[in-house]
Amino acid sequence: MERASFDQAELPVWHAPERARNDDRTNPLDLGESRLGIIVSALSHALDLSTGQPVGHSVRACLLGMRMAEEIGLSDETRTDLFYALLLKDCGCSANASTLFHALGSDELKAKHDVKITDLTNFGRETLEYVLTHVGRGKSFLERCRLLVRLALRQKRHSWEVTKIRCERGATMARLMGLGSATAAGILALDEHWDGRGLPDGLRGDKIPLFSRIMLLAQTIEVFRAAGGGRSWLDVVRKRKGTWFEPDLVKACESLEKRGALWRGAEGNAAFETVLTMEPRPRRLERGLRGFDAICLAFSQIVDAKSPFTFNHSLGVANAAVAIGQTLGMPAERTIFLRQAALLHDLGKLSVSNSILEKPGKLDATEWAAMRRHPFYTWKILNAIPGFGEMSNVAASHHEKLDGSGYFRGLTGEKLPREARILVVADIYDALTAKRPYRDSLPRERVFDILKKDAPHAIDAECVAALDEADVDSSQQFVDLDILLTRLRSFQSSAAPIHLDRVSPG
Repeated sequence: MERASFDQAELPVWHAPERARNDDRTNPLDLGESRLGIIVSALSHALDLSTGQPVGHSVRACLLGMRMAEEIGLSDETRTDLFYALLLKDCGCSANASTLFHALGSDELKAKHDVKITDLTNFGRETLEYVLTHVGRGKSFLERCRLLVRLALRQKRHSWEVTKIRCERGATMARLMGLGSATAAGILALDEHWDGRGLPDGLRGDKIPLFSRIMLLAQTIEVFRAAGGGRSWLDVVRKRKGTWFEPDLVKACESLEKRGALWRGAEGNAAFETVLTMEPRPRRLERGLRGFDAICLAFSQIVDAKSPFTFNHSLGVANAAVAIGQTLGMPAERTIFLRQAALLHDLGKLSVSNSILEKPGKLDATEWAAMRRHPFYTWKILNAIPGFGEMSNVAASHHEKLDGSGYFRGLTGEKLPREARILVVADIYDALTAKRPYRDSLPRERVFDILKKDAPHAIDAECVAALDEADVDSSQQFVDLDILLTRLRSFQSSAAPIHLDRVSPG
């Protein structure tokens, strides 16, 4: 692929709290001070990218939803479960990205952004404008007509499919992270409407979980405020009262707005700090290292679900990285750190449209520039978490090269620590052994020919040799943390004891 010029100054930036900006070394086993809400709030920025929303959308929706929950008198325990449901409401959105892209034949991120401000429950002007705007953009007139006819013939079935995929996947991810059943149920029914005309199950009235009712209203308010500014969102909410939204919730929202309380602390950089004060019973990471590993796994699956060509890619990179680290004799805790950085390395890829990820031909300059941004987003997302300075730098360096020819920062060898060098080799290895839209998977011998050709000027020769010595296959199977630790201990009999349950709940 040809490389396009890449101006870092053009990248969008958000500002994390000052205390989160650090470059300390992350000890993956020392999670006692890690508050779950901070980690999830920061990672929710990745979910905003997956829906084409401005960064901070999920945090602001959480703030609004928590205000409504307090207004109607929900208990502290209930509001704590709601807090995580609001932040993670879009954790299933990546799962339908490929389906949506192929149905529309164009950029699914723009379509995802606009669908939140479009009422598709009735076929009318809004629906027609949405379809004409997003179906087959950039394609020939004939191809657009074919796509429009195909979509029209199965519009209801298609809407049901993409919604069901998103909702079920989102609920599964919440459960994988160890969150409560109420949180998962709220995500599952996010797109149900008060009048029973929502999706995927057509639930009606109080048959819809209360969390889902609050979440739908909160996200609608936030997207219309961001899109239209001012109080246009209030007209939309009133218009959809009794159809989309529960009337009593709309009344609570109107009361908060009248008192000037609804949006307090939601503006600009303050939203991240404000929302962290709204969790009634702040949680620490449960099950210590196991709990964090589950979060890493869930977000790796959120990323990899975006395209069938990257399915389980992050697991493959993690397995290869662990094999290299183990062969090089890295301490167990650093090997686990490497695994978790690998699982999170492609968070920023949620910002890349499937029209780019699944393009069978060469990327043009604009597409290539968008692809080159994704490590930057990975860095920004992880760097917003206190104590994750090193994790953010290592994870975001997976496309850097020793000779400075990589991206996004163009770092050279002396600025790339061993963990970053390992991740670079592991990422290339898994990518080459997997099928891509522009080529088939390559055999192991061919992969190592390519790797050795790039060493030592571009990639670390020692890491390539360690991977070769490890004699790994292209396995993308999940390895349980306990099993991994047993392997590491047996490989390094001198490894210090590792206490997985150092962190207690609460």
